[in-house]
Amino acid sequence: MDWKKKLKSRIETSGKGEKMDPEKNDEEMELFTKYYTEWKGGGKDKHSYKVIPKFYYRLPTEEEYLLQKLREETRAVSLQRKSRELLDNEELQNLWFLLDKHQTPPMTGEEAMINYSNFLIVGEKSEPKIKHFFKAKVFAKLLNGDPYGRISLIQFFNYVMRKVWLHQTRIGLSLYDFAGHGYFRESDLENYILELIPTLPQLGGLEKSFYSFYVCTAVRKFFFFLDPLRTGKIKIQDILACSYLDDLLELRDEELSKESQESNWFSAPSALRVYGQYLNLDKDHNGMLSKEELSRFGTGTLTNVFLDRVFQECLTYDGEMDYKTYLDFVLALENRKEPAALQYIFKLLDIENKGYLNVFSLNYFFRAIQEEIILHGQEMVNFEDVKDEIFDMVRPKDPYKITLQDLVNSNQGDTVVSILIDINSFWVYENRESQSPSDDSSAELGDAGHERAFAENPPE
Repeated sequence: MDWKKKLKSRIETSGKGEKMDPEKNDEEMELFTKYYTEWKGGGKDKHSYKVIPKFYYRLPTEEEYLLQKLREETRAVSLQRKSRELLDNEELQNLWFLLDKHQTPPMTGEEAMINYSNFLIVGEKSEPKIKHFFKAKVFAKLLNGDPYGRISLIQFFNYVMRKVWLHQTRIGLSLYDFAGHGYFRESDLENYILELIPTLPQLGGLEKSFYSFYVCTAVRKFFFFLDPLRTGKIKIQDILACSYLDDLLELRDEELSKESQESNWFSAPSALRVYGQYLNLDKDHNGMLSKEELSRFGTGTLTNVFLDRVFQECLTYDGEMDYKTYLDFVLALENRKEPAALQYIFKLLDIENKGYLNVFSLNYFFRAIQEEIILHGQEMVNFEDVKDEIFDMVRPKDPYKITLQDLVNSNQGDTVVSILIDINSFWVYENRESQSPSDDSSAELGDAGHERAFAENPPE
């Protein structure tokens, strides 16, 4: 049989058992699914929604006491394990000896240096815990223009020390994060600071009866600046990233200078100053401040219109302000250059709740300044001139509206808000050109400590 007959016979034979097209397509799809599933490495059940890995674990409720204790113990064991992975003092000392032994000459001044080859050698000889610091990206990060391509030994060692300190602090803070979500509620931070007080020599003189007020004073700074949306929560990583925790732990230094203590919000003199001011303002001794009592804050030069807005927008109790609300007020007025403080004051200035200040808003607050100017027998100041100066300072994106972001971006936000709410600040601003060089410190608007200029030299 030749090949033509053979092929014809084969076609005829196969055609007899051929299936209808729909039936054939179904079989092909079934086979394709079977072989594709096997190729992916699992059967039908493996790709079912029933075997999706669990990614959400419900926190135990207050009634589930055993589950709560189990969770707390588990977290404690985990944190202890992480703590053991950190370098101790002896290991850090051995690291310094190795670095010093492998320094690369010549020295830059009095600073010992090391090149990349010796850097890797030290990494090989170091403890396993330290090896992850000896990476090319760490070396490159610390390069600072050395002609021999070296890095400073002390800079690298400080880098390691800083990392170890951050991890230690992170673990220490996590012990107070009872929910285990990576953030602090006010009560969590209060517990942390309360237990920290006995370890800070600079707070050794505080009476125990004052501890609750000190803790409130300290906690408010964290929440005022790190929780601008007032959610009642702060991420632990945000606490580590800011400088406030460093300021608080600076109080471990037994020889901290008087100047450093006065400039540190968390020091005993600073906390006593703020609380003492609050008590002095509270003339009726009811533990709260009325608008009339708050009007004597600083040099008593805040306008009544601004104070009205404070009591309209801020949390009060029967029209009076408590100590926590007062702390927010003080932090805003003493840090007017900070975005969080500008946000606080901007909300008070935004009387129409539109998210921006327009000519009407500016005029509303400046009228109170004009009334004080007239009261002191001074020549009337034209609002149009002040309005133009404000818009020139801020240079907003919209020439008719000033947003909070415009104020922050201008770096003039503290000056703008100060001349709208405080007659003293406006007077200093108006007379800035006639200030002698020795009075420059008084010309700083936004610092409550310099607001005595108006009180000492009021307009006649």
